[in-house]
Amino acid sequence: MKVEPTGARSALDLLVGDSAAMRALRALVKRVAVSDSTVLILGESGTGKELVAQAIHRLSTRARNNFVPVNCGAIPSELLESELFGHAKGAFTGAVSDRRGRFEMADSGTLFLDEIGDMRLEMQVKLLRVLQERTIDRVGDDQARKVNVRVVAATHRHLEDAVSAGKFRADLFYRLNVVPLHVPALRERGDDVPVLFEHFARSCAGPGQAPVRAGADLKRWLVAHTWPGNVRELLNFVERLTVLWPGMEVTLTDIPAAMLPRVEGFEPSAAAEQEAVLGLWRWDEEDVEAATGVNGASHDGVDDEADASGDGTSLSADELANLSDGSSNGSSAQPSIPQGGVDLRQLMAEFESAWIREAMRMTDGNVSHAAELLGMRRTTFIERLRKYEPSDSRQ
Repeated sequence: MKVEPTGARSALDLLVGDSAAMRALRALVKRVAVSDSTVLILGESGTGKELVAQAIHRLSTRARNNFVPVNCGAIPSELLESELFGHAKGAFTGAVSDRRGRFEMADSGTLFLDEIGDMRLEMQVKLLRVLQERTIDRVGDDQARKVNVRVVAATHRHLEDAVSAGKFRADLFYRLNVVPLHVPALRERGDDVPVLFEHFARSCAGPGQAPVRAGADLKRWLVAHTWPGNVRELLNFVERLTVLWPGMEVTLTDIPAAMLPRVEGFEPSAAAEQEAVLGLWRWDEEDVEAATGVNGASHDGVDDEADASGDGTSLSADELANLSDGSSNGSSAQPSIPQGGVDLRQLMAEFESAWIREAMRMTDGNVSHAAELLGMRRTTFIERLRKYEPSDSRQ
């Protein structure tokens, strides 16, 4: 009886995007998945080659069995043979028991060999033998074991060039390249970028948290950017925005240049990125010590101490009058500190709160307009509004 593939819709949902390139890729994945042929997935780093391999597995008759990934470039060459084929007890120092390799783990399922172009030549010979004979030998064991495994391989390298250079075996290349699939770079996918942004924003949002949103100017920038790191770079960017602007709409002007995805050939330093992040808010020592996060922003001209709400007693009207002339333009007379001193942080917090309430009153609750009146970024204003007037910030 034929076993039908399971989860076909969810499998293709892994390959997000409606560009012509992605529609063609999904169609080809559906076609090759139902066969048992070896597949070679080609594409730049970060394009999502493992997701394509997972989709092939989920759509195949092997879907109920294991999908076992191996990154051939991440495992030291001297350990790769044992990792793939397993080893017998005593085969080498530290081999205290028999161990199955990835081929046996993937028996009746799919083995995904990522970065196959990084495999050394002597391992390529052994892999070729397994693909031809469908048997494996554990390291230190002379007993051959049959395996029933579909192999899907992937690489960002041009294997034809590697073959010409003598760095990749031609016979293995032809054995792997039965059905080649090309995963397009993100710069080739046009309007898929905003779609992917929203998809990642939903997955990155915390429980009960609204996803971060891209403003119109940021959406245009997303499409225009070349994305040298491809989908992986976009995911990293969305995670960054989710951490720094949770649930908010972010415009291009909100994001410091050092925090934007890199331009090909230019990589901002880690120190510059950290400085940009710290520059978004004023950090309060008590909050940092309590690991409760940050308050405020660094671009609105408010003193460092103004972020904390303070724990002292509020100033009386007479004491406040001694420190400010009460004029609407915010100008101050020469201050006179009362006998008992003042809680400057509390004073500044009340002063800031009063201006925010007045800006909201004058604009009938229009957050964007109120932020403009106070010379603040919209995202900064919303954070301050949440601090002082939580009921008004839900708009």
